[in-house]
Amino acid sequence: MPTENDLTALPATGKLLGLDLGTKTIGVAISDGMRYSATPLETIRRLKFTQDAIRLQELIAENDAVGIVLGLPLNMDGSEGPRVQSTRAFARNLAPKIAIPIVFWDERLSTSAVTRTLIEADVRRDKRAEVVDKLAASYILQGALERLRRGAL
Repeated sequence: MPTENDLTALPATGKLLGLDLGTKTIGVAISDGMRYSATPLETIRRLKFTQDAIRLQELIAENDAVGIVLGLPLNMDGSEGPRVQSTRAFARNLAPKIAIPIVFWDERLSTSAVTRTLIEADVRRDKRAEVVDKLAASYILQGALERLRRGAL
């Protein structure tokens, strides 16, 4: 079962996948084996849950991932809205289909931070749309990696 911001549920070593779950896409990032950095991997165009789960299973296998860090879209005041419930339902449905743990990670401001960075880098709007989800997944995963490195679980 997915756990709340509890990084201790993740194996101590191995690559992690970071996910930014949207209504139309899933941004995916991967950590290196030493867990120093998160790298954008791909953006999955959401179809049906079963097809999305199959693609995630493939990415887990291809990358030897040992855990998933799933962004939890809390409201700015920390409360939970409909997007959080949708994310929790996705994790509950995905968990039985994969053999690795899923942990939630607060993703507030991840997409806006990434978008701001892309605008500052003068990336065109159409190009931003192509990469923002996987970059947001990378931002989410990087935050979890930094917390793991500090040991502040």
